[in-house]
Amino acid sequence: MQAVNIGGRAVGDGQPVFIIAEIGINHNGSLDVAKKLIEGAALAGCDAVKFQKRTPDLCVPENQRDIERDTPWGRMRYIDYRYRVEFGAAEYAEIDRCCRENSILWFASCWDEEAVDFMEAFEPPCYKAASASLTDLPLLRKTKATGRPLIISTGMSTMDEVEAAVNELGSENLLIAHTNSTYPCPVEELNLKMIPRLKSLYPETPIGYSGHETGLSTTWAAVALGATFVERHVTLDRAMWGSDQAASVEISGMSRLVDNIRDIEKAMGDGIKRVYAGEVAARKKLRRS
Repeated sequence: MQAVNIGGRAVGDGQPVFIIAEIGINHNGSLDVAKKLIEGAALAGCDAVKFQKRTPDLCVPENQRDIERDTPWGRMRYIDYRYRVEFGAAEYAEIDRCCRENSILWFASCWDEEAVDFMEAFEPPCYKAASASLTDLPLLRKTKATGRPLIISTGMSTMDEVEAAVNELGSENLLIAHTNSTYPCPVEELNLKMIPRLKSLYPETPIGYSGHETGLSTTWAAVALGATFVERHVTLDRAMWGSDQAASVEISGMSRLVDNIRDIEKAMGDGIKRVYAGEVAARKKLRRS
């Protein structure tokens, strides 16, 4: 496998796990909350934070635009809510500054072609295609044409759909994330054995894991199964308003996630049996022959 370079970090087998804290829309349209999440993810030791970028007029279907929903800002049409939580150029310029100050990478999942053009102005180190976009081949082609690494996510998809996307994109600068798109996902539906299966199917491509479950142990298991990068949603408080908050990890949990991933990396070793220095005394004392 050839490691993929994301902002100066090599991502692939034999490299440190690349850890992404997905802010997504957990900022609820607040730049202050977004900055606190960036600072918390950096303090926890994450390599990158990820946002979501949409052009609501292109992403929200006509039959959903006028549906009203309750929000922290009162009852409003869904299209108005989508605009309410969407950051523009000024906010992303501030996000870019905050990430640089905190020495953490940032990028976004783009949900439409205009969003890709918007994000290109910030020269992100990579892009992510959401699971919902896996079959949107024009969007995938547009994103891949930037020449930047692209992570595709496989939730809510069949293997035929995954294969079609990979065949369309080719293996160069491509990364694949196993995931389940239920928020939060029941542990019995995580199907973590798909990680080694994807690694066997696409040996040239870094395989990772994007988790939407509650708890951390299953994400650690994904690393032990060979995930070269992991992504978890991050939040200031899982009780905050928003569709993704319950499947997110608070800052303290993100610190534990990162620390234990680093311990797992050290513990995996190289698979070569040897007698370690710490065993020598016990060997001399306890062996009869």
